[in-house]
Amino acid sequence: MKPTKIAIVQESCVFLNLKESIQKALRIIKEAADSKADIVVFGESWFGGYPSWLDYIPNVGRWNYAPVKEVWAETFENAMEVDGQEVHVLAEAAKNAGVFLIFGFNEAIKKGRGNGTLYNAILMIDDNGEIKNHHRKLMPTYTEKLVYGLGDAQGLKAVETPFGRIGALVCWEHWMPLTRQAMHDEAEDIHFALWPMVHEMHQIASRQYAFEGRCFVVSVGQMLASASLPKALLKEVNQTKEVLPEYVLNGGSCVIGPDGFYLMEPQFNVGGILFLELPSLKTNIAERMNLASSGHYQRWDIFDFKINKKREF
Repeated sequence: MKPTKIAIVQESCVFLNLKESIQKALRIIKEAADSKADIVVFGESWFGGYPSWLDYIPNVGRWNYAPVKEVWAETFENAMEVDGQEVHVLAEAAKNAGVFLIFGFNEAIKKGRGNGTLYNAILMIDDNGEIKNHHRKLMPTYTEKLVYGLGDAQGLKAVETPFGRIGALVCWEHWMPLTRQAMHDEAEDIHFALWPMVHEMHQIASRQYAFEGRCFVVSVGQMLASASLPKALLKEVNQTKEVLPEYVLNGGSCVIGPDGFYLMEPQFNVGGILFLELPSLKTNIAERMNLASSGHYQRWDIFDFKINKKREF
């Protein structure tokens, strides 16, 4: 198996502008492919924009609050459907570029059962333009519950690829012990951890995951300037005279080996594409000699673990 070159997109989306974000992504995918990348990965909710305003806007939890409802509606309008045109465009781009594509996006259910709901989701698309996995974040984190619905376990799986078995989770799913175990049982070789940004605690979770799962972890952050937040909500901040940082998301992407140590240290305050070539997957196997969390370091005779992978809509 040849070495795998990863392209981490530590770049800002065009916030709440899906059309322009797609065009930007197409340029990025081509640039990554021209640099011989095998896998191209975008961060959490990159398509549509991660709702960073939840962490900075006062009164965000007020009932029936017009500015927040306005921004949620705009988020919904700029979200993607899995069978929608935007996903087809990205799939075609992956096929034309010959890359395996992984990205976080705001997923909208716009018709049928479940319509009117947003999910924090991940798609994996192979170099033939085929969707290989669709995962919805199981549990929105804290104020994210104001924006997103609850996901399901159908996407808790690893995908077989020429680069090894690949899986992905969103943000605080990495602190859900049973979710981690479900993914470790999938025998991942490379795990993609999608975050808004990879600050210190997110680094700890990523390193723990790599050590526990004996897999490579590619931890993906992104950039977002505070000036890109919705004007309706920035007005609320200005009234409090609070000064926002220049960037509400400042990257921090990193890559960790199956021993829990960095192959690429966290990269903060830099936009663009970060490239790294992974070592041989034999490293994973060697590390499982003393820890195999789904094998000889697990007691299946004691623990009974079941997962409901049914998807309602």
